[in-house]
Amino acid sequence: MTTRPFTVADVMTRKVVAVLPGAGFKEIVATMERWQVTAVPVVEGEGGRVVGVVSEADLLLKEEFHDHGLGLVEQMRRLDDTAKAASRRAGDLMTAPALTVSPGATLPQAARLMASRQVKRLPVVDAAGRIQGIVSRADLLKVFLRPDEDLAAEVRRDVVEQLFPLPRNRVEVAVDEGVVTLSGEIRDSSLVPVAVRLARAVEGVVDVRCEFDGAS
Repeated sequence: MTTRPFTVADVMTRKVVAVLPGAGFKEIVATMERWQVTAVPVVEGEGGRVVGVVSEADLLLKEEFHDHGLGLVEQMRRLDDTAKAASRRAGDLMTAPALTVSPGATLPQAARLMASRQVKRLPVVDAAGRIQGIVSRADLLKVFLRPDEDLAAEVRRDVVEQLFPLPRNRVEVAVDEGVVTLSGEIRDSSLVPVAVRLARAVEGVVDVRCEFDGAS
């Protein structure tokens, strides 16, 4: 049976640092400093429903508007940010609605969302919008810490046993620092590209090499 893909729930940080809509500017800054984060979800209600996110970029608008050297044209261009720059509470400073991801999302889905929206972390919420955790870029890289032995076992089970089940196929799997090497003898060399593609899709595999006898 093929192993299910890793999901956000497998790698997310479950201890969440969040603030309420009424949290003040200095409280938010202090929270980020204490926990060494660059953004915090804003939650409300007993269930912790996520209503927005306050990031360093949101807070820096206040400092930016202290620049009296801005020309009139530039000030007019930034007029839409004036209200946020003058705000003092999380509910006014936050970016809303919050960009979130579900616990069941796959790691590639989360990575694509982060890349397309240019964010470093995402609140993880359930179907009701309640906070479940936080997933960061660093969390998405955790799969590359999987032991080589685990990767080898999964490649043997989900690739070798599926593509080369006949006794006359003698395929060896070796993994070193996440790099998979497939070697041995196979009857059908046309399956090599398929084997490479499937092995590379295993969560945590860095690269795949083929050293089959008589196969390119």
